[in-house]
Amino acid sequence: MKTTWPKLSFKEAQKTYETIHLWTHIVGKIRLVKTPWINHSWHVTLYVTPSGFTTSDIVGGEKHFQLDFDFIRHQLQLKTSAGETSSIDLKKLSVAGCYKQLLEALQQVGIRADIYPVPNELENPIPFYEDETHGTYNPDHATALHQAFLRAHDVFTRFRAGFSGKCSPVHLFWGGFDLAVSRFSGRDAPRHPGGVPHLPDWVAQEAYSKEVCSCGFWPGSEAFPAAAFYSYMYPEPEGYKDARIKPDQAYYHPELREFILPYDAVQEAADPEAVLMDFLRSTYEAAANLARWDRKALEQEDFSNRRKTGRKAYKQVDKDQ
Repeated sequence: MKTTWPKLSFKEAQKTYETIHLWTHIVGKIRLVKTPWINHSWHVTLYVTPSGFTTSDIVGGEKHFQLDFDFIRHQLQLKTSAGETSSIDLKKLSVAGCYKQLLEALQQVGIRADIYPVPNELENPIPFYEDETHGTYNPDHATALHQAFLRAHDVFTRFRAGFSGKCSPVHLFWGGFDLAVSRFSGRDAPRHPGGVPHLPDWVAQEAYSKEVCSCGFWPGSEAFPAAAFYSYMYPEPEGYKDARIKPDQAYYHPELREFILPYDAVQEAADPEAVLMDFLRSTYEAAANLARWDRKALEQEDFSNRRKTGRKAYKQVDKDQ
């Protein structure tokens, strides 16, 4: 089903994006310290919901709890298994205010979360408790960004369904503020060099310990000031950067060492979902073929037509009854 994708402007929404990104660091770090380690740091991620982002269930001692960003009501919400709820208004909320109010809200329901109060993967980070610099929240910019995440999540989920090998969930890494899904060949990868700002090298080395083809979406940064989709492979096989990729607007970025598809090329297309799916499939196929993955063993047929046929059969049974 074709959908309307929102327009995004990093130039206009940069301050809102940066503030939300740093808020997700605080929430993500709470999940990090309360959750058992899962390979490739999958335990730290957030997930897209119809109203925003969520940590999903977290165990906090005797209680379970969940933290949700709601970009419809413009709140950061806390819910516990004891029925306790509280919310923080996102409008006019600085990073320091978010840090203080959220830890206080957890303490009020008997949950303690001792996190390292400095952002990761960012140059010149400001400790959360000192950061009054980032406090811009434009509800329209936040809503549009969430809608873009929702639409990307849908296409990524359908792309993920075509792979039967080891594959990540479709999840939001708050370090880079990117929605991502990764496919693995099952083979070991060479040791990653690390070097990610304010991130221990061993974290990156464990994350890239297996051969992987990863794709994602992020809203932009100062270094790359535009929303875009990306796809890369680690380790990168010879000839990958010269592969022919769909659509024509996609290109290989030599500094990032990944293929880029500008968000605008998808948003403005007559069929945005089809354009994005072409990008995901063509970049994966180039990577898998050049690296000689066992595609027959790792991929599975598209069951979407079978599901449609099944729905029609059930409808006919209901009609006959």
